[in-house]
Amino acid sequence: MRILGIDTSLRSTGYGVLETQGSRLVALDYGRIRNDAKLPLSECLKNIYLKVCALITGYSPEVVAVEEVIYAKNAATMLILGEARGAVITAATNAELPIYEYEPRAMKRAVCGNGLADKEQIQRMVKTLLNLPELPQNDAADALGLAIAHAHQGRYAAISTREPI
Repeated sequence: MRILGIDTSLRSTGYGVLETQGSRLVALDYGRIRNDAKLPLSECLKNIYLKVCALITGYSPEVVAVEEVIYAKNAATMLILGEARGAVITAATNAELPIYEYEPRAMKRAVCGNGLADKEQIQRMVKTLLNLPELPQNDAADALGLAIAHAHQGRYAAISTREPI
């Protein structure tokens, strides 16, 4: 199975493509989609959408795993995050892919065994679990963590928080 994990953000959306080979997980690609702070919102959303479409076309994932919306004190930040998620969800929906959402704590439990793990712990565990040559950048590590959480969801049903959207 191929899984596209996406950690959505307006300026730095992380992505990770995993392939399951039996019980083994192989990272096919990972990185981040960057948007310059000077770009207008509409251009940032378009860039996210087009890059996610390109990842879907290039890797043919069977599912997409995204981070569930989390509460933020700043309403404007939540709105922008929601719009960036919308670009990702639209790209996946147009490709007729099922989309699974995972709470940040569920992803951290799947990767580190601890729902309160910090960014550095996630990076180190993702590197170890996927036998990567170096620590992945934070957003890419989170995206790979979401894909790992989905890969494990069949064995650990409590990790999956929702049916596909």
